[in-house]
Amino acid sequence: MTASKRIVLSSDHAAIDLRQAIAAHVTSLGFEAVDIGPTTTESTHYPKHGAAAADLVASGDCALGIIVCGTGQGIMMAANKVTGIRCGVCTDTFSAKMIRAHNDANMLALGARVVGEGLALEIVDAFLTTEFEGGRHAIRVDMIKELDA
Repeated sequence: MTASKRIVLSSDHAAIDLRQAIAAHVTSLGFEAVDIGPTTTESTHYPKHGAAAADLVASGDCALGIIVCGTGQGIMMAANKVTGIRCGVCTDTFSAKMIRAHNDANMLALGARVVGEGLALEIVDAFLTTEFEGGRHAIRVDMIKELDA
């Protein structure tokens, strides 16, 4: 499968069940879910999981990433430290559409203790089906990219 259809997923121990539900959902939509774990509920640290997923997106191996921790905030902060990553936490479908349409986000973060599975899958759908609008938004995204330099 081409990188454009590969979605990397990762989480910490608090979000394994939601991550696995999202992986199954992404697969049902015709994407390849690259689930990089973890696989046990043993306590682990979200920064390493956020960064590992972000590395696969930044390298071009995966087109997009979906990462999950208790709130989505910590794992998102870690992912955004990787050059080339634009990740946002979303708790609603409007925000998920806007981070793609206006910010060309390449990663989505969710909080397993914030959103239920049904809403999380709706947010994932909004994120995956929305295209970047370009235009005046491209100027702003370019300004964000310059901050990586």
